Amino acid sequence: MAQDQENFRDSIGTINEEGKRAWIYTKKPSGKWYTYRKYVSYFLLTFLFAAPFVKINGNQFLMFNVLERRFNIFGFPFWPQDFHLFVISMIIGVIFIALFTVAFGRIFCGWMCPQTIFLEMVFRRIEYWIDGDRGAQIKLERQEWNAEKIRKRVIKWIIFFIISFLIANVFLAYLIGSDTLIAYVNDGPLKHLSTMIALLIFTAVFYWVFVWFREQVCIIACPYGRMQGVLLDNKSIVVAYDHKRGELENGRKKFRKNEDRVALGHGDCIDCFQCVNVCPTGIDIRNGTQLECVNCTACIDECDTIMEKVNLPKGLIRYASEDEITKKEKFKFTLRLKGYTAVLIILTGILVGMLFLRNDLEANILRLPGQLYERKEGNIISNVYTFKLVNKTIDDIENVNFKLLSHKGTIVLVRGKDFKVPSQDLAEGTLFIEINNAAIKSDKEKVKIGVYSNDVLIETTIAAFLAPRSYK
Repeated sequence: MAQDQENFRDSIGTINEEGKRAWIYTKKPSGKWYTYRKYVSYFLLTFLFAAPFVKINGNQFLMFNVLERRFNIFGFPFWPQDFHLFVISMIIGVIFIALFTVAFGRIFCGWMCPQTIFLEMVFRRIEYWIDGDRGAQIKLERQEWNAEKIRKRVIKWIIFFIISFLIANVFLAYLIGSDTLIAYVNDGPLKHLSTMIALLIFTAVFYWVFVWFREQVCIIACPYGRMQGVLLDNKSIVVAYDHKRGELENGRKKFRKNEDRVALGHGDCIDCFQCVNVCPTGIDIRNGTQLECVNCTACIDECDTIMEKVNLPKGLIRYASEDEITKKEKFKFTLRLKGYTAVLIILTGILVGMLFLRNDLEANILRLPGQLYERKEGNIISNVYTFKLVNKTIDDIENVNFKLLSHKGTIVLVRGKDFKVPSQDLAEGTLFIEINNAAIKSDKEKVKIGVYSNDVLIETTIAAFLAPRSYK
């Protein structure tokens, strides 16, 4: 046992001594924490599947259309011009996860990660329903390919493929929009063959991940486990084994009825290995905090059940920090946590302020590259510009025109007078700004332009204006 405890970090639990994949057959978890996780998982699954189809003011609740560079977050539309807001949102998300990792370890992985939720609350629950619990699954795996095994495998694989196909469709709704997805479904796959091929590729990836790769995503592919080593400290609350109580002077010992374990110097751990059998990543939590642990609490529920059966106090495995176990220190809001919280509050405040200050119309007016000024009759200096107006709302902006606010002059549109900017779209064109030479004070002037809709100012922007050097 001592040798195992010293060498457990030499390899991961999903690799055997020959270096091959060691398949994990987990015992079906049950208990208080598992029930709480089910409630959280069902809520998050409902949110995940509903979010692309829920609309707020005509905007999809969540959409990440990378191809068209259009994003909706909580019903707010974001365009490429709003990329700075998107970046701040992502930074806030990273700091939020870092804050909770410092305080509560890898709690995100066990409670909110889509990989864990789909694997533990969808695919494995179907597997328990078809193949049975851990012992039945091991027996079925060793069994020859008879009618029973073929029937169970085929049924399970078909159901897993259908769920993977459904997940791929939902993720496609996030990427291209739910309205577009529904239109594609109504049109049929043959009219959108390239999209269908991409959908099947994503389905195959999801199927491979949840049928074969499974917990390897958390152990090998996901970088979040590596972040733990940087962010965790002795004050972080994680799923922990109370080694002080479990080991005492002489370590663990199998349970014997009416035996005085304390007098013999043995701890409360009866070495039943049920915490190992129920672990979805195949680790022994008694070895301490490990990269593979996703804080799923399955070992807490299982250990509490065993402790109850042998009339010992619960909580041998529980949410606790290393300092709480060794020094009996309670959780404290440390200076480190205060720093993360302060940064999070400041960035959130900046984001909220920017969202309130963000205009519904984004205006960009730039001088036409390579063009100088033009002299006209009446001592008029003219510059040519291109404009781009982005409408971020779900309503058309009617009767749009430009007015010069900083100088006395005129703006002439090439396309005519007033025009319309369609909803969630853009309008482009060319215009001339004409200013009397006497009103210009330098050869590189800044002019302020107002964008009006129905004679109401809705946006302002600044553009450069070139003039002759000798302007008097």
